Amino acid sequence: EPRALFALPSAQGALPAPRWPVECEVIKERIEHIEWVPPEPEPFCQPTGHEWAPAPLSEEQGTVVYHLSPAPQGSCFTRARVGGAPGPLSSPAAPLEGPQDTTLLFESRFESGNLQKAVKVGPYEYVLTLRPDLYTAKHTQWFYFRVQNTRRDPLYRFTIANLAKPKSLYGEGMRPLLYSQQDAQSRGIGWRRVGTNIRYYQRGGGEEPTAFCLSWMMHFPHDGDTCFFAHSYPYTYSDLQRYLQALAGDPARSRYCTVRALCHSLAGNTIYLLTITSPAGAAAKRAVVLSARAHPGESGSSWAMRGFLDFLLSAHADAQLLRRLFVFKVVPMLNPDGVVVGNSRCSLAGRDPNRAYGTALRGSFPGVWHLRAMVERVLAEREVVLYCDFHGHSRKNNVFMYGCDSGRAGAELRLHQRVFPLMLSKNAPDKFSFPSCKFKVQKSKAGTGRVVMWRMGVSNSYTMEAAFGGSTLGGRSSHFTVEDLKSLGYHLCDTLLDFCDPDPAKFQQCLSEVDALLRQRLGREPGSGSSWSDVSSSELESSTSGSDSSVSE
Repeated sequence: EPRALFALPSAQGALPAPRWPVECEVIKERIEHIEWVPPEPEPFCQPTGHEWAPAPLSEEQGTVVYHLSPAPQGSCFTRARVGGAPGPLSSPAAPLEGPQDTTLLFESRFESGNLQKAVKVGPYEYVLTLRPDLYTAKHTQWFYFRVQNTRRDPLYRFTIANLAKPKSLYGEGMRPLLYSQQDAQSRGIGWRRVGTNIRYYQRGGGEEPTAFCLSWMMHFPHDGDTCFFAHSYPYTYSDLQRYLQALAGDPARSRYCTVRALCHSLAGNTIYLLTITSPAGAAAKRAVVLSARAHPGESGSSWAMRGFLDFLLSAHADAQLLRRLFVFKVVPMLNPDGVVVGNSRCSLAGRDPNRAYGTALRGSFPGVWHLRAMVERVLAEREVVLYCDFHGHSRKNNVFMYGCDSGRAGAELRLHQRVFPLMLSKNAPDKFSFPSCKFKVQKSKAGTGRVVMWRMGVSNSYTMEAAFGGSTLGGRSSHFTVEDLKSLGYHLCDTLLDFCDPDPAKFQQCLSEVDALLRQRLGREPGSGSSWSDVSSSELESSTSGSDSSVSE
């Protein structure tokens, strides 16, 4: 067990404050949002065929109304402190000229915030630039910022002008999220989908490198409101610490959950490890290892993890059974530094932690290094029945998994890889898409947690991807809510019990189904007896999923 060397959330006292790189300015206000689930599903935006073609952007003719100075090109992380940059804060927002000035006031210098520049190009029109991941020049996807001085009547247009990906769910009806402080305080309404005339398109003008734009139009709900926009429901490092503090203060749940420091991040933020099991008979139990938030911009993975922890730590009979059967090792936030500073993909090393499992240096990727070392220790004493790393996907709807099929294993083992995702699709038929799952081990993915844990001996090793958009299954065509994302954690628990049921009927049924599905798609006769060991993983891949190879992970 890791020793409790560092500050951990206790039931009393202040939470350890996040540590920021010294280049980052941080406002003192504490930003918190209420949890809320819309009473009706929020449908995807349906193109009407009358969307305007966006006019060419003309930042040069506009007025810069918010500008944070970017980190110098080629710089790298040096040191961190609580509260970020020392000294007085600068004023990146242009001051208002009086009560009649309708200019929006922008701000993003808070946990997980990301906005570098705002240019006013019309009375109610703004062109926005996101900050690349710190110490890199790329990975612009996550956004989260505040606007004040809103007006209810005008139609506003916002354009984020430097997104990195050529394809996005915004092109398939996804809408941005808005949070109104007035609505939260007076009506108990939280994050909701907004926007009309949503367009995702390549920016003209020959800029290098190619950038993509997201445009939307909207009305604010109130005059003089404080509002927030976000790419996905935010879940910050402080949100996690508040959750762990509540856990520490709960005598029932803290009996079977210990919170330890796995290690410290580069900035000195604690990376937490939770061990969850009932006290009796630990020696004979198999292990389950789960992690989330290697990619900080994939905040939905934290909500799925929250749902998993809520269920596993509950008094539900299935949760009690799971705690009796297994030892759970959970790292709920693998990249807290990236989450704190509002990165999309990288840690403060300026690289993707989920490509570093094979070669991770302890000094560059402490979370990845210590997680891998912890799994090695666990494997030395017990079987790890499942490893699952939670992620978010920006280009495909629904929830799906990536597994590991090298094409070299025996036929039965190759089918076994597909059983857990198939079971999960049966338990969450309105969210989880088995046909979207992929099992090929690509060279470019050799350094992912999924592949490295599998090579270490965890045969059921997966990445679970939850779309930033929502579900197109079971008659749905609507965005995921926080509740949808949390339910994935419960469905994972449910599926684990099915998967490990001493009565093999469910497992055998799913094994037969997988076999029949693959035979059908490859044009082989059911029951023909031919083995899968002579089929390459590429052939199986093309038969089990679409040609869309847009892979987030």
